[in-house]
Amino acid sequence: MIDLPPISAPVKRSVTINGHRTSVSLEDAFWTALKRAADRHQITRAALVSQIDHRRPPDVGLATALRLFVLAEAGDSAVREKAERPN
Repeated sequence: MIDLPPISAPVKRSVTINGHRTSVSLEDAFWTALKRAADRHQITRAALVSQIDHRRPPDVGLATALRLFVLAEAGDSAVREKAERPN
Protein backbone atom coordinates (compact mmCIF):
# COMPACT_ATOMS: atom_id res chain seq x y z
CA MET A 1 0.00 0.00 0.00
CA ILE A 2 1.30 3.47 -0.87
CA ASP A 3 1.05 6.61 1.22
CA LEU A 4 -0.15 9.75 -0.52
CA PRO A 5 1.11 13.21 0.33
CA PRO A 6 -1.42 15.83 1.39
CA ILE A 7 -3.66 16.44 -1.61
CA SER A 8 -5.42 19.68 -2.39
CA ALA A 9 -7.54 20.90 -5.23
CA PRO A 10 -5.78 23.27 -7.63
CA VAL A 11 -5.54 26.86 -6.43
CA LYS A 12 -5.83 29.62 -9.04
CA ARG A 13 -3.38 32.49 -8.59
CA SER A 14 -2.82 35.57 -10.66
CA VAL A 15 0.64 36.20 -12.06
CA THR A 16 2.03 39.03 -14.15
CA ILE A 17 4.26 38.13 -17.07
CA ASN A 18 5.69 41.04 -19.08
CA GLY A 19 3.00 43.32 -17.70
CA HIS A 20 0.22 40.92 -18.72
CA ARG A 21 -1.95 39.44 -15.97
CA THR A 22 -2.90 35.79 -16.26
CA SER A 23 -3.95 33.11 -13.82
CA VAL A 24 -2.56 29.66 -13.24
CA SER A 25 -4.17 26.76 -11.37
CA LEU A 26 -1.78 24.53 -9.44
CA GLU A 27 -2.03 22.39 -6.34
CA ASP A 28 -0.57 23.83 -3.10
CA ALA A 29 2.37 21.43 -3.27
CA PHE A 30 3.45 22.94 -6.60
CA TRP A 31 3.07 26.53 -5.39
CA THR A 32 5.19 25.65 -2.34
CA ALA A 33 7.83 23.90 -4.47
CA LEU A 34 7.99 26.89 -6.82
CA LYS A 35 8.57 29.19 -3.84
CA ARG A 36 11.41 26.96 -2.60
CA ALA A 37 12.95 26.85 -6.08
CA ALA A 38 12.71 30.63 -6.38
CA ASP A 39 14.41 30.99 -2.99
CA ARG A 40 17.20 28.63 -4.12
CA HIS A 41 17.69 30.72 -7.27
CA GLN A 42 17.47 33.93 -5.20
CA ILE A 43 14.59 35.36 -7.22
CA THR A 44 10.91 35.91 -6.56
CA ARG A 45 8.35 33.28 -7.41
CA ALA A 46 6.88 35.71 -9.95
CA ALA A 47 10.27 36.08 -11.65
CA LEU A 48 10.68 32.29 -11.73
CA VAL A 49 7.24 31.81 -13.27
CA SER A 50 8.08 34.45 -15.86
CA GLN A 51 11.38 32.74 -16.75
CA ILE A 52 9.64 29.37 -17.11
CA ASP A 53 6.95 30.97 -19.26
CA HIS A 54 9.55 32.48 -21.61
CA ARG A 55 11.41 29.17 -22.01
CA ARG A 56 8.45 26.83 -22.50
CA PRO A 57 7.50 25.59 -25.96
CA PRO A 58 4.43 27.37 -27.41
CA ASP A 59 2.41 24.14 -27.47
CA VAL A 60 2.93 23.49 -23.73
CA GLY A 61 0.65 25.25 -21.25
CA LEU A 62 2.10 27.32 -18.43
CA ALA A 63 0.70 25.09 -15.67
CA THR A 64 2.23 22.03 -17.34
CA ALA A 65 5.59 23.78 -17.72
CA LEU A 66 5.53 24.77 -14.03
CA ARG A 67 4.72 21.24 -12.90
CA LEU A 68 7.46 19.75 -15.09
CA PHE A 69 9.95 22.32 -13.81
CA VAL A 70 9.13 21.36 -10.21
CA LEU A 71 9.53 17.68 -11.08
CA ALA A 72 12.92 18.33 -12.69
CA GLU A 73 14.04 20.43 -9.71
CA ALA A 74 13.03 17.62 -7.34
CA GLY A 75 15.13 15.16 -9.35
CA ASP A 76 18.10 17.54 -9.39
CA SER A 77 17.74 18.03 -5.64
CA ALA A 78 17.73 14.26 -5.04
CA VAL A 79 20.91 13.89 -7.12
CA ARG A 80 22.60 16.74 -5.20
CA GLU A 81 21.63 15.23 -1.84
CA LYS A 82 22.94 11.82 -2.84
CA ALA A 83 26.26 13.34 -3.99
CA GLU A 84 26.63 15.24 -0.71
CA ARG A 85 26.06 12.19 1.53
CA PRO A 86 29.19 10.67 3.03
CA ASN A 87 29.85 7.08 1.98
